[in-house]
Amino acid sequence: MRGIANFYGTYAMYVCLCKGVTDKQIRNAINEGACSMRDLRESLDVANQCGKCGRDCKSLLNESALAGAASPMQSAQFVAA
Repeated sequence: MRGIANFYGTYAMYVCLCKGVTDKQIRNAINEGACSMRDLRESLDVANQCGKCGRDCKSLLNESALAGAASPMQSAQFVAA
């Protein structure tokens, strides 16, 4: 993966070199509702040529799923009985 600086100076990493898709684009797609590799393929056309980005795409999906599973616990309020 190669990094690029955007307008704001934050870095994005190229995940799919064949299509020029960055990790930020994948994270945005996940935040907009993509929850599977099929969704990412349909929205960003990743993992359709050489397939080398598939592992990184799956890692980003898993990272998002784990973060989503942890967030209800962080915001939950517990009441002593």
